[in-house]
Formats: sequence, C-alpha cells, structure tokens
Amino acid sequence: MLIGHFTEWPWQDPESGLMGTLTAEVSNKYYNPEVGAKLYNRFLDEKLYMEEVGVEAIMMNEHHNIPFCMQSVTNVALTILARQTSKVKLVPLGNPLPIWDDPLWLAESLSMIDMISHGRLVSGIVRGGGTESISHSVNTVYNRERFNEAHDFIIKTWTTPGPFRWEGKHYQFRYVNPWCLPLQKPHPPIWVPGVSSPETIKWCAEHHYPYVLIPGQLEPTKEGFDMYDQMAKEVGFTAGTQHKGCVFKVHVDDNEELAEQAGRRYLSGVFNPFIAPGNEANFPAHMFFPPGYSSRASIARLLKQQIVDPKTGQLQVFTDYETSTKNLSIISGTPKTVIPRVRKVLEYLRPGTIFFWDGDGGMTHEDQMRSLRLFGEELIPAAKEMAKELDLKSPFETNDGTGIAPAVWAKHKEQQKVKA
Repeated sequence: MLIGHFTEWPWQDPESGLMGTLTAEVSNKYYNPEVGAKLYNRFLDEKLYMEEVGVEAIMMNEHHNIPFCMQSVTNVALTILARQTSKVKLVPLGNPLPIWDDPLWLAESLSMIDMISHGRLVSGIVRGGGTESISHSVNTVYNRERFNEAHDFIIKTWTTPGPFRWEGKHYQFRYVNPWCLPLQKPHPPIWVPGVSSPETIKWCAEHHYPYVLIPGQLEPTKEGFDMYDQMAKEVGFTAGTQHKGCVFKVHVDDNEELAEQAGRRYLSGVFNPFIAPGNEANFPAHMFFPPGYSSRASIARLLKQQIVDPKTGQLQVFTDYETSTKNLSIISGTPKTVIPRVRKVLEYLRPGTIFFWDGDGGMTHEDQMRSLRLFGEELIPAAKEMAKELDLKSPFETNDGTGIAPAVWAKHKEQQKVKA
C-alpha cells in the first residue's frame, strides 16, 4: 500500500476576520500578500518534512478563487518539491484539464516535473470544480468533452513522436513536437480523483486508471469502489486494490487533549465545503456544480449521499466534530486510539493507496509538525504492517500497467520486446 499525505493549504489570517464562516464569493481585497508569502513557505517546509518522516507520496490539489486552497497553480509547488525532495512521489490530484486552452503547455510542464524529480510524478487529472470553470469563463456544458479531448491530446503528445497535427473539436494545433518529454515510459501514471460520479468512474475503468475518492466517508467510498469493480468487469478486467485510493482525515497527537483541539480545527478556519458544515451563507451548490457540469445520474448520487441538501441545494458534506469522529470521517487521537480506527477503514475499503488528510482548516504549523512526527514514528509503520496482512497492493507493487491506458501499455510492452 502507498501511504501519502494531503493538505489543501488553507488561507489563515486571523487579523483579516476571515477565519470563520466564509462565503465562496469573498473579495480578494482581504488578501494580504505578506501573510500569503509566510503561508506558502510554511506549507512547503511541512512538505519537505513529510519525506523525512517516511511519507511516500505528497498529494497536491488545485482550486481557483477559493480561500480554502492556496494551490491555484499547483505545478509551481510541484516543481519546487521535484528539486528539493529525492524519494517521495509527487501526486497532483489534480490538474483541471477543461479550464486551459493550451494542453500542450500542460504536457510540457508535467514533463519537466517528471524529469526534474527523476520520474516521481503521478499525473493526476480532474475536470475541476465548478468554481474553476466559472473563474476561467469556460462553458461548463463542454467540461467533460474538453477533459476527454485534452487527456487524449496529452497522452498522444507524450507517446507519439512528432511533429504531428491535432484538429479536435476544442483544441487545434498545427505543429506538435515538444522538445520536452517525461522520463517515465510510456508516460507518468494517470490517476483521477472524484466524489463518485458514475461517468468518471466508468471512464477510469475503461482506461484502467486508479480512482481516488474524496472526501473520506466510509459508505460513499465503498459504494464508489463497488461501482468501479462492476464497471471494470463490464470492460473486461478485474479491478484490484491498485485501482482504488481514498483520502481520509487523520490527525495524530501526543495526547487526547491536543488531538481533540487540533481535530476540531478541521472545522475551523476559512470555509471548506469538503470538511465543514454547508449552509446558505457559505457555499451554494451552484458554485461547485453549475448548470451543465453534472449529469442527472451524478446529481442523484450526491443527493443520495446527502452531499447536497435537496431542500436548500447547499453542500453538506459533514455536520459537526462529534458526528464526524463517530462515523470515522475525522480520525484524531493518539497513536494508540488512531491506529485501530485506521485499520477499520483499511479492512472495510481495501484501498491500495491512502492519503491522510491533515494540517487543514485552522490547524497550526505546530499541530501539523507534531502529527507528522508521530506519523513517522507510529502510524506509517503500523499501516504498512496492516497492508501486508490485508494484501493491499498499490499501483507501484504490480506490473499490470495500472495508470496506463490498455492500448498504450500494450504498444509499450511490444516496443520493449523489440528492443530486447
């Protein structure tokens, strides 16, 4: 099993008055670049420490015009980490393909990160939330079409010698011949995160791509994995643990009092629809799921999972700290109390990859560093032993081309035979 870490990099500035309930449409007039500079360097320092304690993968995220995520251009941070780390996998989950009009630029950027890191990039791709399309004036009706075409273009750019011409519906390039290609062959693994949209899960199964479910709730995650299993059978293969990843909020601390204080900070700070209660003053669903963005089947699943309130249309992923800890949406405590609860998650979901989501909301640098230390000393070794016992294999522990489309993988294997 691959054990990673994730943090949204939330805005934190108590003096601005924004460290509580916050609308998704707050003006950036409240942004203080001096505070931002300190936060960026703090978060990067924490990422570097993660490699020291044994975290195997650093998950990054990208949102735009949203205070709960400062990673508006996640590839900038990835490039820094590519140079300053040496072992950890770099996992952007991910780059929102539909909002960019130049996927060639993205293919080149990711190629550089893969080369600088000596082949440690996992190229996560997403459709992006509605706020990304809104902020970049992209018609959400074409979101999935643009995602699919940009994906196909990037894969061809990485695997087909140029120059070639691309004339698609949404992208046109007269001359594709980048002098910058990934170190990993046939290309870096592709992973896709999501909240269990049936269309996205089917698309992932068709491409044999691992699917990483966010946010961490047991039953919706299990339903999403079961759906992947079924769709994998329909396209002709049996999905394994290597095709399934999940993100769960886990904080470890020196004692239960500190753990509860830090754990409650998941639900403080600037508003995050994935980890705090939703209401009309915070994050209206039309900002995250604008017209044309989601199919009826996807909306039906959101309503069934109670991610969206059918009466108000607001996001409501979590309720309160007590409920969240009871249903394991938030796991916070000492190693003695956290490890058994993590085992329950692993036994029930059987993921090959898990990202522990920590250091978010209003958590301080000290909260995060204490937790990371205990991750390295206690949690990661224990989780590794559990994974061996439960036979949970990550995509990097198999040789089946996980994260590579079948046709591309078959062509690559044939080329290897010819070279041999």
